Amino acid sequence: MNSSISPADVTIRPITGADEIALFNRLPYTINHELADDLVAQRRRPEWMWVALHGDRVLARVAWWGRGGDSTPLLLDILDIEDGAEDLTDVAQALYDTAAKQVLPSGTTPPEYGRFLPADWREDPDTYLAVRRRMGVLENTGAHLTVERLRLEWRPGGGLPAPDARLAFRPALDTDELVALMTRTLDGTLDAHSRTDLAQMSPHEAAVKHYEQELATFSSPRQWWRIGTLGEDGEPIGFVVPARNTYHPVIAYLGVVPEHRGHGYVDGLLAEGTRILAAEDVPRIRAATDLGNVPMANAFARAGYVNFERAINMAWQ
Repeated sequence: MNSSISPADVTIRPITGADEIALFNRLPYTINHELADDLVAQRRRPEWMWVALHGDRVLARVAWWGRGGDSTPLLLDILDIEDGAEDLTDVAQALYDTAAKQVLPSGTTPPEYGRFLPADWREDPDTYLAVRRRMGVLENTGAHLTVERLRLEWRPGGGLPAPDARLAFRPALDTDELVALMTRTLDGTLDAHSRTDLAQMSPHEAAVKHYEQELATFSSPRQWWRIGTLGEDGEPIGFVVPARNTYHPVIAYLGVVPEHRGHGYVDGLLAEGTRILAAEDVPRIRAATDLGNVPMANAFARAGYVNFERAINMAWQ
């Protein structure tokens, strides 16, 4: 069914501030409860949060996210359209095009799009249609799907995974050593974002980029990070980075060096990272891995992590 509302009949504008969060949140999404705090912490700005209105009805909305104090956004993470029989794709397209021209610096590549989805989104016809409509808006601007990911969660009721008696652990306090291990683990990686980086830069450059843009931004203790070794004085087999991001305790990164793969050490690394965070009495631990990274997904399942959502990422490169 085509929409009876054309973009010409719609008011497209940014929200005025925190006073319009309730208006912005009229369209449902799993992170709505975070948006007010994001504004306070300047991870979002009113001028990065736009709505398409027909009277007082919110037809569509779009918003970008950044780290506190950033002058330009790092991620497009909200693009919602009022669900129903009425096709409002043209309205959403006009909203995105208008907002992007105002929010994003002229001549730059738009930041990546990330979207959380129900775990069964492909099986439910209505959810699938809603997701495809959103993706279609961005595809019309040149974006393409880069990866689908599993979002995973461990809760204390599931019990701690068993440790690996073959491994010993020490804090990963030496940045050069950690980056060197990260560089080695990129050999043969199944991670889509890492593979994209490796097509554009050396493994060492890709490791430094990931360290500086993600790991170095965590405010949780560096002492939580662990390097796993074969016995107390053995060689490193890999590392795990348990941390707390802006919203949740997370297993932020885990890697096994190529020469030690195939021996089940991933389970010991994941068990150690989970144990460290569980000792902080956290209510949950979050993690994610690419849908195509079957070995890592299986390791999370063995450790008691449950796939509660999926996520898709789209990019313009």
